[in-house]
This record gives sequence, structure tokens and C-alpha cells, in this order.
Amino acid sequence: MNAMHSLRMVTLAAVMVLSAVAGVRAQTASVDDTAKFLAGMMPSADSPLLPLTNEAAWQRHAKFFDGAFGQLEQRQLSRIRAWADTNLAAPKPTMFYMFSGPDFLYANAFYSKASTYVLSALEPVGSVPDLTRLPRGGIASALYNVERSLGSILSFSFFITKDMKTDLKAGQISGTLPILYVFLARSGMTVRSVTPVSLDDKGAAYFAGENAGPHAVRGVRITFAGSEGVEKTLYYFSTDLSNSGVRTSGFLKFCATLAPANTLIKSASYLMHSGNFTTVRNFLLNNSATIIQDDSGIPLAYYNSTKWRFFPFGRYLAPIDKFPGLYQESYAALFRRAQPIDFGIGYRWRTHETNVLLSVRLADDGTPAIDATASAEAPRAAPPPRRRPRAFIGSRPLPDFWPFWR
Repeated sequence: MNAMHSLRMVTLAAVMVLSAVAGVRAQTASVDDTAKFLAGMMPSADSPLLPLTNEAAWQRHAKFFDGAFGQLEQRQLSRIRAWADTNLAAPKPTMFYMFSGPDFLYANAFYSKASTYVLSALEPVGSVPDLTRLPRGGIASALYNVERSLGSILSFSFFITKDMKTDLKAGQISGTLPILYVFLARSGMTVRSVTPVSLDDKGAAYFAGENAGPHAVRGVRITFAGSEGVEKTLYYFSTDLSNSGVRTSGFLKFCATLAPANTLIKSASYLMHSGNFTTVRNFLLNNSATIIQDDSGIPLAYYNSTKWRFFPFGRYLAPIDKFPGLYQESYAALFRRAQPIDFGIGYRWRTHETNVLLSVRLADDGTPAIDATASAEAPRAAPPPRRRPRAFIGSRPLPDFWPFWR
């Protein structure tokens, strides 16, 4: 009798253990824990991802990101936030960042007081699978691909498009979503929800896989909160911003419902200097309260000078050799009265070479914010460089290259 009772107790204990193990395996990590894990930050104590932080690959990844983001915060992001606090008054709740890729990092640094962020580029949204179900060795591979995809933006402040096309398609995780996760987590945000979103051709938003029609723009909506606990929203849309692309989509119609906004444009491949991106260029001029850009953004000739006030910072040099014939004499003249700056963005990412233009829209009298009567300056080659001493701003010169790869 005692033997039978003991057997029953042993069997019951075994069943309870197996059930507990099965329950742990069935538990799905939260999106916030997934974001933190990919960012090299510890997930919550009850997360199924916690055991994976014992792997050597994750510990190396965490140490590497701690160093990389720590340096970036010190030499870039903290300085940008200080600049924004000094120079941006009464920011709007929405910010637009066209041609952005998944760059929430700089969107948040420049416009940390925004409550709605709208990012857009060609790169697909992608997906992040349940990381606990990756095959053996899959975690190390996934973390390495995340590091690779962040190489240029951590070093130079921008993504290299041709590299991103390859990096964001590699491995088990793909697209812009894992990068958005990393940037949100490393910006001190708690991710609350992640939802697919589609826009129909009239700009109406559809969620939960609803059919948005044949010209739907696909994207993702992420809700998150910072340390103060206020919920904010980040939209990322994968869309073609050329004239033909926006003509058939509802993307700009959706953006118009959130306007007026603050706008950021950097490392935009000088696309809005051409005739194939006039629609998005005019939209931003007519729907922005402020525009922060480098010279790859909107040519100065397209601003209606009676509607905008310009505040140049840094130093304007010719575009880099990859973009010949795009030198702007009017930009050069404007930057002769530029104020100093202690960080660098864009293709001229070194602090002593960088240019930042803050354009502030004046009180609206109903007239357009674009100069519809003037054509842009004819493209021309840059004048020969003048020999001048290198002037560094800050405590010490920045290195010519901040090495990202180990």
C-alpha cells in the first residue's frame, strides 16, 4: 500500500515538472523583452529569453553594444539633444522623417518631445520571430546580423542603402523591425505593442491584416513609452517616395492628417534636388513647422524666403564625390554666418565638416511655403577648396573614423 502511494506521488511530481517545463517553453517573450535582448540589454526576470543571456554570443553582443552606444551617446546623441533643447521652441507633436530607413535613434535625439513619429523609406518592415525557437546557433547568427546592419549608422550617422539591402535580408530576422527594436530599447523606451498597418490609396489606416486595396502601403505601428510613462507612437512605412510612387499611394494623405509636423532630413541622397521627387518635397515645405536638414535635403532655392527663417550651423562644403554637381552657391552664402556646432551628421559626418540648417516656418498668412516662381540653382561643380586650418569644436578632435567592426 505504501509502495503504491509512493509510486503515485512520484508520478504526480513528474507530471507537474513536465507541465512546468512545457509551460515555460510555450511562453512567448514580450516585444519589449525581445527588443531589449536584441539590443544587448537584460530582459525581465520572468522572460523566456533570460536563459539565452547566458550564451557567450549574447554576452559578447551586449558588451559590444554597451561600448558602441555609450560612445555614440557621448559624442553625438547627448550633444544633439542639448542643441535641440536650445534651438527648438514649442515643437509640434508629430515629426516626419522621409528617406529615414529605421533611424529612430536620430529622430528621437532631434525631436525627443514628439508624441508621433512617422518614418518612411524603401526598406521592408520585415519580422522578428520567437527567438527562443531559433535553431541551434541561430541566436549568434541573428545577433551578428543586427550588428552588421548597424555598422554605418553607428560610425557615420547614416545607413548605406546598398549594404542595408543585403544586411536586412540575412538570417532569421529581417527588415527594419529588429533595428527599430534595438534603437527603441537603447533610447530607454519600453515597447508596449507592435501592430502591422496598411494604408489605402486615400490614406486610411487598416490594422490586423485588413485588406487596404491594390496600392496598399505596408508598415508597422509601435507604441512605446519613455521613463515618464507617456505613451507615444512610431510608424514606419515601406514606400516609394518618388513622384510616381506617392501618386498611387495614400501615404502623403495619411501624413497630412498629422500635419503640421517637425521634419528631419539627412543623408537623403540629394533625391529632392531632382525633378522626380517634387511631390514629397512640396509636401514637406507646405506641411512642416520646422525642418532640420543637411544639404542633401531640400535645395534652398525651393524655400519661399518670405515664409521661412533660416538658422545655419556648422560649415558648408561641397557634397562628397559620390554626388557631383550639386553644390549650392546660396547655401554657401547662407553658411558664411553659421553658428558653431559640436556634433556631425550626414555624409559630411565629421564635426568640422558638417552642416545643419534649421528652417522655421513663419506665421501663416495663407501663402505657399514653397517658392513656386523660382527654379532651383543650376547644378554646378564646387569651387576649388580654399586652404584653411582645420577647426575642431569640442574638447578634442574626433577621429577620422570611429571603428565599428571588432
